[in-house]
Amino acid sequence: MGPTDPVIGKVILFDGVCNLCNSSVQFIIRHDPEGQFKFAALQSPFGQQQLKKFEIPQDALNSVILIKEEVAFQRSDAALEIARDFTDRWKGLYYFKIIPRFFRDWIYDRISKNRYSLFGKRDECMIPTPELKARFIS
Repeated sequence: MGPTDPVIGKVILFDGVCNLCNSSVQFIIRHDPEGQFKFAALQSPFGQQQLKKFEIPQDALNSVILIKEEVAFQRSDAALEIARDFTDRWKGLYYFKIIPRFFRDWIYDRISKNRYSLFGKRDECMIPTPELKARFIS
């Protein structure tokens, strides 16, 4: 898949060395039994291509990004759009969308800026298990 090719389905770009981000990916996998989401580290060639394609700074590793129907959602919008597509009770998190974005993103940014000190950092990106490998794009 090249940088200008359309993304098929829903792809979540995440900071591959962030423990909070990796835990979030595991949470999403558990609450996505249909396997509708695919994943890629922001640091991966695919992740970097998508940042360039959507004109997002390539060093923007402090935000989860959801690419859905050729639209890139960032920060709290991405998190809430992901919740919207869950099949269980967590779907209700989407209703936090009624909170103004500036406030949601302010909270998101506080957590994001402190994620390494609060949750730790890995030396390298997560390696998916063989069962999950098909859901990850590199």
